[in-house]
Amino acid sequence: MTTRRAPSKIVPRAFPGIKANEIEDLIMNSQVHSYEPGAVLCRENAVEDRFYMILEGDVEVSKVINNNETRLLKTLGPGDFFGEMALIHNAPRAATVTARTALTTLELDKAAFDRVLHNSNSVAMAMVSEISNRLRQNDQLAVDDLRMRASELAEAYQKLAEQELARREFLTNVAHELRTPLMIANGYLQMVQRGMVSGDQLTAGIDTIARNVQQIVTLVNDILFLQEMDLVLPEFQAVDMNEVARAVTEKYASRATERGVTLRIVPSPSLPPVSGDPKSLERALMALVDNAIKFSPKGGEVKIRLDEKDGSVFVSVEDHGIGIEKNDVPRIFDRFYHLERHGDDLFGGIGLGLAITNQVIKQHQGKLDMTSKPGEGSTFTLTLKKWREEKKSNE
Repeated sequence: MTTRRAPSKIVPRAFPGIKANEIEDLIMNSQVHSYEPGAVLCRENAVEDRFYMILEGDVEVSKVINNNETRLLKTLGPGDFFGEMALIHNAPRAATVTARTALTTLELDKAAFDRVLHNSNSVAMAMVSEISNRLRQNDQLAVDDLRMRASELAEAYQKLAEQELARREFLTNVAHELRTPLMIANGYLQMVQRGMVSGDQLTAGIDTIARNVQQIVTLVNDILFLQEMDLVLPEFQAVDMNEVARAVTEKYASRATERGVTLRIVPSPSLPPVSGDPKSLERALMALVDNAIKFSPKGGEVKIRLDEKDGSVFVSVEDHGIGIEKNDVPRIFDRFYHLERHGDDLFGGIGLGLAITNQVIKQHQGKLDMTSKPGEGSTFTLTLKKWREEKKSNE
């Protein structure tokens, strides 16, 4: 139960310094009203002429920001008052006031206030003083709001600048990643068309063309895959992550051998299936393995380990490569972010691998965690939900 304040106690709070007979005069010219929760007493931008003193209950004062966001400014209770500006001029309400609970108010309209004001100088002085205080408070609120908006605008501008930079880098990287294999493939095609190669040279040339065309196809598929994931959510089914890991290991066996890296899988025989899309999960794991091989030294090892605990399945990819610098960690899952050089080593790619993995795991409502030490290697861990088949009812 809320406390009810007597009108004779509230009036002096709204009009400090007025005399006892003036308090009585104000009360005589006021009216008591009751409201249900949710009732709107003052509406922002409306021109109204009523002043409210709360006897019982609470109200919320809110304001629309940026044309669509409603912000709660404060909550008022018994003994508080609002709407005094309506008594002295016809300006629109600065905020909306809504009853939060059952509400009882003492209300004074402009006509009644003018009658009181005509007979009392102290009420006039008290009103001027209180309105001055409110204007100062409102000015401070406005200044604080402007500061916050300036900070938000600066942050938004920074994000836009970063996105623009990422877009330019992306276009540059795509152009480079497409131009190089296209030029190589086109050069060999022209040699084949002109009959400039034959025998073993012809076979090697066709292999080179095929390898570079495949590089182009892979790049385009990665870009399209990300786009499709934003538009279409696949239908989940039971997925054996042991089988997914084996398939990825087979696909990257030759790549690992070329780099002088050992690729090994540590399966979990009793691993339960996870809920997901097998193709997307394979793509996510491929990106992690591709990265691990790329950044591993010759003679290094990449290990895929599977495990389960407390309703979740864990798939980790561990390498002992160059690791990730602390400053780079917040950006590694951003689209198009990639490491071009480390020491004397140059790395290809346009930075879609980890972005693909991150997006896939988000769609699966899982987690993607990473631990890394520069110069010692990195471990990426996927956490996925176990498959729980829904029981179909014939009812």
